Amino acid sequence: MNAFWDLLVFLAALVYGYLEALVKLFVPARRKSVSGELVLITGAGHGVGRGTALEFARRQSRLVLWDINKHGVEETAAECERLGATVQAFVVDCSKREEIYRAAEKVQKEIGDVSILVNNAGVITAADLLSTQDHQIERMFEVNILAHMWTTRAFLPTMMKNNYGHIVTVASAAGHFVTSYMVAYCSSKFAAVGFHKALTEELSTLGKDGIKTTCVCPVFINTGFVKNP
Repeated sequence: MNAFWDLLVFLAALVYGYLEALVKLFVPARRKSVSGELVLITGAGHGVGRGTALEFARRQSRLVLWDINKHGVEETAAECERLGATVQAFVVDCSKREEIYRAAEKVQKEIGDVSILVNNAGVITAADLLSTQDHQIERMFEVNILAHMWTTRAFLPTMMKNNYGHIVTVASAAGHFVTSYMVAYCSSKFAAVGFHKALTEELSTLGKDGIKTTCVCPVFINTGFVKNP
């Protein structure tokens, strides 16, 4: 009965999302200009990160791209440059806090103040809980939520000082609805959604209304992330 109810809730949310998207297709919201903004995107070497980078490039943003995969992030950078964007690519392992802090300091010193931070990097292991290895669980939490905190802590002080910026949390529908064989992944994405909500509330409490937040929760996207879903 619980599974049936969960399915109904999921389907209702899915239908609502599609209806909302349909309305916005015909009555689009006024888009915020991102021309000239310095945008940092983690996990920009493929999939959602690459697609996001290309969209910002088309809108004349300046880009800083991070990914653990050197070939992937350089390929994304080249595509963005062909669209006319100014791009800097960095190889960064977002599971390592000190590596994030070092790269963030380098960006701030050599490029400038990041005004839009897109926390997109993520990893997944699709297996039942007992088959998922300890190091796989740790890595999912290190990349899917802890990295969001480290990057935000690195770039938020300047945003707070200027009362200007935008922090994007790329979570997942798995941050709202659970599924078997992804216990650790769902847990990390629930944490990401909670991080976004708590951060949004805290910025409001502090009166930093110039810093915007967005949480993106995709459903199914074929990025090659899961080899045999």
